[in-house]
Amino acid sequence: MKKISVFGGADPKEGSEAYQEAYELGQLLGGAGAAVMTGGYIGTMEAVSKGAHEMGAKVIGVTSDAIESYRPVSPNPWITEEWRCTTFKERLDRLVEECDAAIALPGGVGTLAEISLTWNHLILRTIEPKPLILVGEGWHHLMETFFATFNDYVGIPSREYVSFAPSPRAALEILKSYAII
Repeated sequence: MKKISVFGGADPKEGSEAYQEAYELGQLLGGAGAAVMTGGYIGTMEAVSKGAHEMGAKVIGVTSDAIESYRPVSPNPWITEEWRCTTFKERLDRLVEECDAAIALPGGVGTLAEISLTWNHLILRTIEPKPLILVGEGWHHLMETFFATFNDYVGIPSREYVSFAPSPRAALEILKSYAII
């Protein structure tokens, strides 16, 4: 069973468009037979976990003592397996290194860090090749600006590690094209 890490913000609340998008992605991944890995807490992580869980999928929550000491939060009720880490770095490393593909939904600085770390590992070949899919116009616009502004530093081969999808359904199609699901 392939494990798909999903990155995204902790802020989306149930009923919001961002929460619904994450929930849909969880359903699509779970329905396709993938195991879903998230940071295990609230917002996007909760919505993806809920959607996948409702489809009968394995839902791995990669949690951290450091996160719980930073904010009063507990693992969401939709995870079926908890991978407990001590530090934030250990949590991040597990999400990046132990997945077969990574998908980033809209998010903030933490999501950008997850994308950057995954992308850099892919470029340096310190992890096995895997799809890195960024969902939404926001990431596409940000990366196109980054590519244009830092063109001399981000060559075409580095850019080819990143795929863009306008929606969760399009992200699923990209996974299919890589024979991940």
